[in-house]
Amino acid sequence: MTQTSPTQSSADPTLGPVARFLKATEIDTRLLGMVGALVAIWIGFHLYGAIVNGNGAFLTPRNLWNLSVQTASVGIMACGMVLIIITRHIDLSVGSVLGFTAMVMGIVQVWILPDYLGLGNPLIWVIACLVGLLVGTAIGAFHGWLVAYRGIPAFIVTLGGLLVWRGAAFLLARGETISPVDATFALLGGGPFGAVGAVGSWILCVIACASILWMMVSGRKARKAHGFPLRPLWAEYTLAGLSCGLVLAATLVVDAYPWPKGIVSQYAAANNITVPEGGLFISHGFAIPLLIMVAVAIAMTVMMGRTRFGRYVYAIGGNPDAAELSGINTRLMTVKIFALMGFLTGLSAIVASARQTSATISLGQLDELYVIAAAVIGGTSLAGGVGTIYGAILGAFVMQSLKTGMVLIGFDAAIQNIVVGIVLVLAVYVDILYRKRAK
Repeated sequence: MTQTSPTQSSADPTLGPVARFLKATEIDTRLLGMVGALVAIWIGFHLYGAIVNGNGAFLTPRNLWNLSVQTASVGIMACGMVLIIITRHIDLSVGSVLGFTAMVMGIVQVWILPDYLGLGNPLIWVIACLVGLLVGTAIGAFHGWLVAYRGIPAFIVTLGGLLVWRGAAFLLARGETISPVDATFALLGGGPFGAVGAVGSWILCVIACASILWMMVSGRKARKAHGFPLRPLWAEYTLAGLSCGLVLAATLVVDAYPWPKGIVSQYAAANNITVPEGGLFISHGFAIPLLIMVAVAIAMTVMMGRTRFGRYVYAIGGNPDAAELSGINTRLMTVKIFALMGFLTGLSAIVASARQTSATISLGQLDELYVIAAAVIGGTSLAGGVGTIYGAILGAFVMQSLKTGMVLIGFDAAIQNIVVGIVLVLAVYVDILYRKRAK
């Protein structure tokens, strides 16, 4: 087998410099477009605030840190929604399942476990999390069974689930707010103590950059061993530099956001620390919800790209009949995919309820729309067969950035809903145009 020269892929003289760069680095143009849209949203809201209010508040460490925490819940569920949509289904129930699961966890850790284990027992938050994950997975598997083995369309099953689980969440506690949750459980929602601090952030930064370099080197070796075309060395260095630069920039931003003065004073008093005249600067660092979302995104990306399960998902989405004829148990796969969606919804319920330090009847309302919008904006095609995890995460950041920016500049909820609706329709239209061009 002849191996393509490292420079052949970008040496076409008919291509412009930008096209040659994209071809050599193999950067997905849709990904680049989403990143460009996200940056444009951030800069636009910041400049609007600076011009109208005299104070640009969007591109600040505080707002970007909060943005990452607020995105985590939707981003985690969007990773599962990608698989659902790729296989030509839809799940309208995720917001209600999140609310129901959060209510179950709240009841377990506030009303039940303290009577048996004692208040503040370190096992309370662990058991509550396990219960939430099991409940979410069971509900998702039940939805998948109805779709796969009973032949009910996913739209109807999950639309019914949207109503059933929201009503069940209300009945569990008769509309009461369950609080306060276990103190350790609450750390999973972020906050000054729900983050890894400056030292932890730099350790994670070094690990992430080392992992990126290792993947670049091992990927190049694998291409060479199998006779696949190699990227030019300058393209490899560029990709590694951009990736590590992004991790470094994120670390600098989260480390630049300090704890509030009141919490610093309480912390200093509790630990016999003398606060200097200029104040004590303690960095938040990366928030735990963000780290959970990143871990989910990495695990799901590996699963979709490196395992038989991921290949089956794309095969079913590309052509369900051909996938079944080739020996794939499409019905069992459907149950597994919905169960995975339920598991991620349970994980998202942990993050969302921990962030609010309570379980409320309104938790997760309209989340199904934001999750679907995040997946679609991220490039997942409603026609099935196409979608990426990193695209869904970027889509979640786009959605949350729009919401946060409109809150900062004073838009009310009605305008926010209008904008989200318009963006969703435009995203689907862009996907239609992209698929037509690809044919």
